[in-house]
Amino acid sequence: MIVVTGAAGFIGSYLVGKLNREGFKDIVLVDKYDDPLKFQNYQTKTYTEMVDRDSFFDWLEANEQFVQMIIHLGARTDTVGQEPEIYQQLNLKYSQKIWNACIQYGLPLVYASSASTYGDGKLGFDDDHSLIPELQPLNLYAQSKHDFDCWALEQIEKPFFWAGLKFFNVFGPNEYHKDRMASVIFQAFNTIAETGKMELFRSHRPDFKDGEQARDFISVEDIAKVILFFMNHRKDSGVYNVGTGEARTYLSLTKAVFKSMNKPEKIGFVNTPEDLLGKYQYYTCANIRKLKSIGYDTPFLSLEEGIDDYVKNYLIPDNRY
Repeated sequence: MIVVTGAAGFIGSYLVGKLNREGFKDIVLVDKYDDPLKFQNYQTKTYTEMVDRDSFFDWLEANEQFVQMIIHLGARTDTVGQEPEIYQQLNLKYSQKIWNACIQYGLPLVYASSASTYGDGKLGFDDDHSLIPELQPLNLYAQSKHDFDCWALEQIEKPFFWAGLKFFNVFGPNEYHKDRMASVIFQAFNTIAETGKMELFRSHRPDFKDGEQARDFISVEDIAKVILFFMNHRKDSGVYNVGTGEARTYLSLTKAVFKSMNKPEKIGFVNTPEDLLGKYQYYTCANIRKLKSIGYDTPFLSLEEGIDDYVKNYLIPDNRY
């Protein structure tokens, strides 16, 4: 039995589908289930039980002997939220309880961290444990993820195997409920379909031209493959970057969306919203040497390959789940 928290969300629900395709059926979904927009994320999946987030630890106490692994993807993911107590409760304290439960019951743990913990990138994007405490996140979401990474590394008692995965910019099916937090690919597709054009954030830094802000974009399919690798690997515990190792500009991303939609390019620029100024990463690129060093050798989809699959196989045919 595999437990997936955040199972109604973007990466969690996609992972459940990936597990199903790989032959895993005995899966327990843990989430809040209070967002009707997420219903379609899991309605077609095969699973054993749905457990409410607030009753999960009682459920685990009664069923721990059946559980083989916990994959903890649940979190408050809004990067512009202004309620520190919610991030502390859901992203830090809840994760600490899961960590301690895995120790108590002898369970391996894979949890989601985030590349947002790297802040403005001035300290680089290296997942060396000695460097992680020095990182300076730019928003409450990133800070809460960073706080848990640091706490985990400080612990003397640890699950017998654990992996914290710093996901870079993830895109793909099942993100449709995320509104402004959805990937630029999804937003570009909808905007282009409606208006025939796309507007990107103007650069507010002299070292970046408009549209040349760059991120390490990674398909949710590749994220799921990495999680499956750790499910089977179960050694070399630690924090790992999970990205492609290549930074691509928002301009190249948008051009790829136009191409996959077979529409002429029409791209403009608008000022970055006030609530994002100072909290916006202009550049991210995963150093994935550590991940490769432990044997992960599956090639990542290129940005164009990932966009083409997403647009042509999910978004255009409206076969979204």
